[in-house]
Amino acid sequence: MSDKKNAKNSSDSQEIQIARLAFIGASIVTLGDAIGAIAAGLALEALENSSNQSQGSSDEQSKQSYKMQREIDYIINELKEVKRMMK
Repeated sequence: MSDKKNAKNSSDSQEIQIARLAFIGASIVTLGDAIGAIAAGLALEALENSSNQSQGSSDEQSKQSYKMQREIDYIINELKEVKRMMK
């Protein structure tokens, strides 16, 4: 009887580990998609700006770079939180 109980507990533990890995994988994919969307948006914005050359383009690019860095930092922090949750 004890062997069956140990086998069931081991199976449950293994299922939990598998579910955790699936969650981590889904989180990483989601974060990767977010980074890809940010990059696509920035590329589109750069193309729009290059076709509409204006005097303040340097300031605008600095603002965009700063905004992008903040978004990337946010995504990295989210990934770190997921990592802490898995420990």
